[in-house]
Amino acid sequence: MKTVIAGAGAIGAFLGAHLARAGADVVLYARGPHLQAMRERGLRVVTGDGGFHVRPSVTDDLGRIGPVDLVVLAVKAHSLAGLAPRLAPLVGPATIIVSTQNGLPWWYFHEGTGAAAPGGPLHGFHLEAVDPGGVVTRALDPARVVGAIVYFATAVEAPGVIRQSGGSRMLVGEPGGVRSARVGRVAGLFEAAGLRCEITGEIRREIWAKLLGNVAFNPLSVITGATVGELVGHPDGSRVVRAIMGEVEAVARRLDLAPAVSIDERMARASQSGPHRTSMLQDFEAGRPLELDAIVGSVIAVADRLGVPVPSIRAVEACVRMLDERRVLKKDGGSGRDVAG
Repeated sequence: MKTVIAGAGAIGAFLGAHLARAGADVVLYARGPHLQAMRERGLRVVTGDGGFHVRPSVTDDLGRIGPVDLVVLAVKAHSLAGLAPRLAPLVGPATIIVSTQNGLPWWYFHEGTGAAAPGGPLHGFHLEAVDPGGVVTRALDPARVVGAIVYFATAVEAPGVIRQSGGSRMLVGEPGGVRSARVGRVAGLFEAAGLRCEITGEIRREIWAKLLGNVAFNPLSVITGATVGELVGHPDGSRVVRAIMGEVEAVARRLDLAPAVSIDERMARASQSGPHRTSMLQDFEAGRPLELDAIVGSVIAVADRLGVPVPSIRAVEACVRMLDERRVLKKDGGSGRDVAG
């Protein structure tokens, strides 16, 4: 399968490196110093037992590639609206699109399947934060999508260098739940590259299982600066984590999509993650935009639609937004003045 990794950051470059090492026909789309480093020195994946080095094909010009069999969307959700219209040259009659975005992806609300189907609780619901003005849906037909969930603890350590601190598991599945030939091809590609890629008939339910952790750990890590392991291990921190997870679970249950993993099980898994810094904390410290709308805001929007109270989620979201606004203000040279009181 001719494959393009659209967004060769921590996740995309990790996937692309494995595919390149396995001899797959893959091109990584990247920009800036990361692209230049990969052009000059190749791509290195650093792991606890050493890692590996590859020299994949890389580009910053999507228009020169032509139609491909598979496009893997590996940019952050807030970057997808800008990228999606530029992917048109890659899409042929049978092109498959694999979506790896955190949070609730744009295709989740496509009216043909799941809770968004006619008569479902999300029918007619549009989440502007993940698909502003419908630009993503117009550019990327949801009917082409195979959903994916990745459980990789990765970070861009330096341009051209990806560090993996844990996880090599991913799930893929059709939004409608069928076990199709195309999802088998996608899973086979990643399995052949040495990744644990499981096919699930419940990709929508699995999204909520990942949200249990993401909605809790990502914003709390920004507020506290703590790793996932530290949040789980701290008595007060773990109570807040459990409260947030409970609210996420309540929203999922209202959709009849209660996560197959319990909160206790999710906490136990997180306790084994060691010194993992969430992607949102990495972005915050690097001064990059945060996936707050896709991960946290989307759950609040669905909760409001369903009438499910989520006070803990609202509280941490508000705190992160305030921190992020202060960060932007400082970056722009603004200053606050003390007031009496």
